[in-house]
Amino acid sequence: MITYLIQRILFTLPVLFGITVVVFFVVALIPGDAVAAMMTQIKLDPVQMASLRRQLGLDDPLPVQLGRYLADLAQGDLGRSVFGYRPVRALIVDNLGATLQLTLAAILVAMAIGVPLGVLAGVRRNTAWDLGGMLVALAGISIPGFWLGLMLIQLFAVNLGWFPITGSGAGLKALVLPAVSLGLAEAAILARLTRASMVESLQEDYVRTARAKGLPQRSVVWRHALRGAFIPVVTMLGMQFGTLLGGAVVIENVFARQGLGTVVTRAVINRDAPVVQGVVLTAASLYVLVNLAVDVLYAFLDPRIRYA
Repeated sequence: MITYLIQRILFTLPVLFGITVVVFFVVALIPGDAVAAMMTQIKLDPVQMASLRRQLGLDDPLPVQLGRYLADLAQGDLGRSVFGYRPVRALIVDNLGATLQLTLAAILVAMAIGVPLGVLAGVRRNTAWDLGGMLVALAGISIPGFWLGLMLIQLFAVNLGWFPITGSGAGLKALVLPAVSLGLAEAAILARLTRASMVESLQEDYVRTARAKGLPQRSVVWRHALRGAFIPVVTMLGMQFGTLLGGAVVIENVFARQGLGTVVTRAVINRDAPVVQGVVLTAASLYVLVNLAVDVLYAFLDPRIRYA
């Protein structure tokens, strides 16, 4: 296992390097630069603009800028924000917790809705329960998260007053609506996948053996069939983590919730390249680590799995 983990970590380094280079050039392709974005807030003459670009290194050729950025990155320096000149690492540390909190809450919502719905549809295959569950899942996939968020604000915050209008406050109440908005589409995907996995798992020999031993139906379904069906579900959860991190950018702006989503949105508007690169690199690293954890979890779900 240790050898496998070391190999996986070493394999991720070229991936993260490639992501860093691609993001650098994608940001560079955005029309304008940080100095031009500053012109919406302060007035600078052409001489001042040229001087500022020279100080920030924006007038250097792209390969030179990339080499300088990679050299700093190798030393653990993510650079400084062009606006405010604050270290990017500090910006990420201050806002990462809120985004991870929203992402994990959305995963819990997805599991709490999707897994039971998929199990019910799989056990009651080709019945009204199955049809109804899959219709609910289809609706969940079809509804855009930002539109759902606005509708939840209107119903539960404005009309009923059960939850705060924005998601920036403290406590669980401020987290409920953003988490539901972000997690509902993933719950629908989990429901469909769980249903398909349960249908296959219920036909396995070990499930027939459990039934032949006279075990209760609840034990057969939840302790035996679901455990075998959960491996593809866990794989999907690892993939959904990256999707939810990306979706948090939209949901945090809909609910005016401070986090990496709002930070990177402002950075894109302001052409603040170091912040955009730092946030994307952080998200990619988290995604890689989560998928590594998912691979390790396979062995606990299925003892037959071995790592070479």
